Amino acid sequence: MQYTDLIMPYDDDKPKEECGIFGIYARSRDVARLTFFALYALQHRGQEGAGIATSDGQVAYIHKGMGLVSQVFDESHLKPLEGHIAIGHNRYSTTGGVGLRNTSPYLIESIDGPLGVAHNGNLTNTLNLRQMLLKRGVGLSSTTDSEVITQMLAAPPDAWLDGDYLDIDGDYLDLWQHRIKAMMQLAEGAYSLTILTRNALYGVRDSLGLRPLCLGKLGDDGYVLASESCALSTIGAEFVREIEPGEIVRIDDNGVQSIIGKESPRRSLCIFEYVYFARPDSQMEGQFVHNVRQRLGRQLAIESPVDADIVVGVPDSATPAAIGYALQSGLPYTEGLTKNRYIGRTFIQPDDQLRKNSVHLKYNPLTQNLEGKRVVLVDDSIVRGNTSGPLVKLLRDGGAKEVHVRVSSPPVRHPCFMGIDMATYKQLIAHNHTIEEICQQIGADSLAYLSVEGLSKAVMEGTKERGAGHCNACFSGQYPVVIPSWLFEEEEGRVAIMGAWGRMK
Repeated sequence: MQYTDLIMPYDDDKPKEECGIFGIYARSRDVARLTFFALYALQHRGQEGAGIATSDGQVAYIHKGMGLVSQVFDESHLKPLEGHIAIGHNRYSTTGGVGLRNTSPYLIESIDGPLGVAHNGNLTNTLNLRQMLLKRGVGLSSTTDSEVITQMLAAPPDAWLDGDYLDIDGDYLDLWQHRIKAMMQLAEGAYSLTILTRNALYGVRDSLGLRPLCLGKLGDDGYVLASESCALSTIGAEFVREIEPGEIVRIDDNGVQSIIGKESPRRSLCIFEYVYFARPDSQMEGQFVHNVRQRLGRQLAIESPVDADIVVGVPDSATPAAIGYALQSGLPYTEGLTKNRYIGRTFIQPDDQLRKNSVHLKYNPLTQNLEGKRVVLVDDSIVRGNTSGPLVKLLRDGGAKEVHVRVSSPPVRHPCFMGIDMATYKQLIAHNHTIEEICQQIGADSLAYLSVEGLSKAVMEGTKERGAGHCNACFSGQYPVVIPSWLFEEEEGRVAIMGAWGRMK
């Protein structure tokens, strides 16, 4: 059966996160089942494929497939996944393309036992690392940086393992901690990892903290790792803390051990987690995402007020910002669009006419709320500009007299190379057009974005993390890591990793 993804046609004006990852160590629990439900809670972070790998201390097991978690797993798939350690992965492809061979977790047998890796993020020096592995005679079966990380851990050459088995506090590292630390000195870019071995679970976060990862406690004898805290509450785990940038945690029968794998020069959590990616009930940097999004809406109302009758949000991601805008402006908030939440994924391809009107498949206007009203339409972001125009038209067809679009993030003018499918310069509407031109293209009466300064102010207002900082490269063009020039090339919207590697000499 050919798999058809209909999220892209309907949500292709939104950036896509690469992955959601999870890990659990619990001897008294059905870890495969708990991982299934945790991945269900992280489904928004990746919808192309899912996988779970487990270990019983001797043997490792795995099942993965294409589609949503509920499409990949049923009871017959979960039952064989025995053990007390598990890692799980939801995937949206940015590097490597769609396909089962590129779906995680990766599970291999090494001289030191099974090794499984689930990865969220993108390495920016993948091609150099691939070349190093291939020159050593290591075969690669996929085009993902996740497999590169796995092979680097499985058989690192002596040259990669400079230094002894002591960490900075003088404590001895175990074999896998030593290998993880060596990998971290070479890998550049974004990575949060959950790693399964025969006897332990590891959690790793890159030294800039670009991608999120948190730790939770499950009962008296279990611990979990997850991209977002929303997955913890789903399975009854208690949030403990976030994994620090550059940190390696080991979880086994002795509890949690932490070491620094690479010193953190600064914090650079992706600020788009607050704008769009993370679930509103997740907490990051000591604050709930929903509260941040309301502050974004309030700041947007301060910066870009408009004479109107009602405030409407694009459901569901822009709802908190729309509420914040309404609270700050004093305008009433109401629903103007109702969302069909079951159209986003199907095996049935729409015909050409439905594709042209695809926004109607996902939204319907609430005409009684819109009739004769001057509407402020709040959205969280505009990337390609494909859906903004149809949404404005939908509101006008529903009876709106005026439609003023307000965006609770700055214009997206630069692509992302750290784990987000943020299109290319050619596809980014704000890179190629002025705000006035975009307003004309989408047919709005006015258009305004939140400023970069306003975004930072709203996010930082509630954070409790010392020295918190964020990557806003998609807005500012100021990348926290060096970006190789080949990554800026535009080949059908994304550079093919294998093709680019083939050009390297």
